[in-house]
Amino acid sequence: MTVTKPERQKQRLITGPGILLVWLYGVMVVGAVSRSAVQISTDFHKAPLAYTLSALAGLVYGFITYSLVRGGEKARRAALVCCAAELVGVLAVGTWTLVEPSAFPDATVWSDFGMGYLFIPVILPVTAIFWLNKARRKSAP
Repeated sequence: MTVTKPERQKQRLITGPGILLVWLYGVMVVGAVSRSAVQISTDFHKAPLAYTLSALAGLVYGFITYSLVRGGEKARRAALVCCAAELVGVLAVGTWTLVEPSAFPDATVWSDFGMGYLFIPVILPVTAIFWLNKARRKSAP
């Protein structure tokens, strides 16, 4: 059978350091989603903003994980945009929690730049952005 267009394989994003990124983002999904689910279902009235932000962080982590596993240029670009948004969120919430701690009666995943998660929330998007840009350069013709 003759193929008129060359079949292109999806660009793999989970090779080398990409495997570690998927693993770390997967752990962050479980941590953020489970934490926010418990907090929202038991104490939502106590800190609705903090718990909602933790749930949002979990969704962002989940989408990035999915994009990395899916692979391909479109997924790489989507993951890159989400990682940039994640970094902005971590920096904004981290700064907000330091400047006005009373706005957050309870911590979020991104509070104090992710100190409760060993600063992984601020390190992870920077590392992922670097990796995703490197993956783009590798696949460029």
